[in-house]
Amino acid sequence: MKRHASQLIATAALSLAAAAVSAQNYVPDTPYRAMTMAGVRVIGEAAWRAEKGEFIGSPKSAAGGWLVLDRSLQDVGVFGQFRCTGGCRTGILLRAESTGNGMKGVYVSLIGDEPGVYAVTLDGNGRELTRERLRGAGGQLRFAPPPPPAAGGARAGGAGRAAGPGRGGPPPNLPLTPPVTGIKADDWNLVEIMLDATLIRPFLNESLNPIGSAAVDDAAGKFGPVALYVGGTGEVRYRGVGTSDLSLKTMPVERTSPNFRMQRLNDMYYSWGAAVADFNGDGVNDVAAGPYYFIGPDFTKSREIYLAQTINASTQYPGDCMQNFAYDFTGDGAADVICMGAIGQDLHLYVNPKTELRRWDKFDVVPVVQKEVSLLKDVDGDGKPEFVYGGGGFLRFAKPDPSNPTGPWTVHTLSTEGPWGGGHGLGVGDVNGDKRADVVDPYGWWEQPAGGASSGVWTYHPAAFGRWTGHASPGGAEIGVYDINGDGLTDVVTSLQAHGFGIAWFEQKRDASGQSTWVRHMVIDNFTTKNAGGVVFSQLHGSTVADVDGDKIPDFIVGKRYWSHLDNHTDPDVYGPPVLYVFRTTRNKTAPGGAEFVPELVHNRSGAGNAVTAADVNKDGRMDIITSTDRGTFVFLRRAPAAQ
Repeated sequence: MKRHASQLIATAALSLAAAAVSAQNYVPDTPYRAMTMAGVRVIGEAAWRAEKGEFIGSPKSAAGGWLVLDRSLQDVGVFGQFRCTGGCRTGILLRAESTGNGMKGVYVSLIGDEPGVYAVTLDGNGRELTRERLRGAGGQLRFAPPPPPAAGGARAGGAGRAAGPGRGGPPPNLPLTPPVTGIKADDWNLVEIMLDATLIRPFLNESLNPIGSAAVDDAAGKFGPVALYVGGTGEVRYRGVGTSDLSLKTMPVERTSPNFRMQRLNDMYYSWGAAVADFNGDGVNDVAAGPYYFIGPDFTKSREIYLAQTINASTQYPGDCMQNFAYDFTGDGAADVICMGAIGQDLHLYVNPKTELRRWDKFDVVPVVQKEVSLLKDVDGDGKPEFVYGGGGFLRFAKPDPSNPTGPWTVHTLSTEGPWGGGHGLGVGDVNGDKRADVVDPYGWWEQPAGGASSGVWTYHPAAFGRWTGHASPGGAEIGVYDINGDGLTDVVTSLQAHGFGIAWFEQKRDASGQSTWVRHMVIDNFTTKNAGGVVFSQLHGSTVADVDGDKIPDFIVGKRYWSHLDNHTDPDVYGPPVLYVFRTTRNKTAPGGAEFVPELVHNRSGAGNAVTAADVNKDGRMDIITSTDRGTFVFLRRAPAAQ
């Protein structure tokens, strides 16, 4: 019974993967197999045929013609691959609304004409009558923002860079570089178009470039089928074509692993992280998440840390507290809280008032925190945790001055300037076995000097612990740094993209000179791949490492940040179920690299925020999981193993 929930999810994921065809980032609900011409019709001066899973179009004149699919939709996703030869022109028409004597709709020009999004009208024979380029519009909402004012004012500047050692720019030959975007001539190109509400986002080979997103209103076309176009003088081929009704949202029946007891502490959206400590001094652990701490052991009562206000998950990010951490930073015997605010803000320290029943005093102690995940780890070996973060273009760690803990903290810069100063993904662990903590990032790892953490810039070792695609930049959340396969060498496990897909572990090897090399082993990927347990989900923005099953080997805990960039289709499969998983580290000599990760679904209606916290909350000797998301704040208490 204990794998029942994860098996159901795995079966569903395999079924979706089979239906996905060419859509690696989205799941079409209506695939067109292109074995016959059933369900499609031809308009205009072009010949279309279905052959071996491809729709093949040849223009009879330069004006060309259309292959019209049989399903009318308003909010629509269109997916597939296309290949143009010769002087082919092609594009896709959406919301192809009948006008009585023809059609009008939203046309995405892919090749042959200037790439872009247009409002077009057609006559009854499919010949284009008018074309008007739609206004470019972006942002992270479902609705296009209003056009900018005609007169430009002064542009607001971003946060300034912090001064410090290690300037000079990133080293050359970084292990991760942006993908090349644009059309691949005489080759297959992936197209994924999301038209939702008043915004259209056409991704070509996983990039919005060169087409760009645009604002759409009902005047262009508000409801109708999708049509594929061919014109010019060459042939076009489409394969793996599918559509999705974006107006239909699906949320599975709520499931919790039988190995955990789930308790929802709060139904509202306040933060993307949580922390565990005894805040009221009664000897029992409490849970802090955003503006509240919830009083253990039953967590039914709470107190404000700072003035609480709920967040609109559709349109807002948690500005005050993206991550929580707890420790006695002031040294007065009471656990305090630090909150990483919105990107570019300062780190907030909230000082525990102990027996005074009031809100906590706030102090800004570290400037310009820019990386989307920070950690609280002991990097200098003094037995006290430091705040490890990216800011001002650098990797850094900070700690309070014991003589003035509420004043500016002492900041140490450990890297040169580079892309690791922002973005996603961060880990701490002893990579090279010298008993000193090192820092890991999607771009590699930084070796702590023999002279100690504060003795200067650390040595950089390039390695690709992330993946960069057109849809998402590299790096996930907390990176796991431990010996995964039991060979005595430290390995790495991480989500590859916070806003994309993929979990991988990286097996450390040593070459003849003793230098570390890394072998990547995929755990899960996208809808077109074979994944551990048949599991697939995107937006792997929150993770941590802890021994959940009690076998003395750490496990990887990771969840989906639902509506990761708000309520819209900016990211792949953003509306997929907000799952939380434990991937149990299982040493297996027959598996690639000598280990595998076995997924266990913890919960399918909460996910993760920017972080996941693992701690023995109720002090029963078992590891529990705590999350705070746009679904609320949750504690998953590990149950005692069933008697054998």
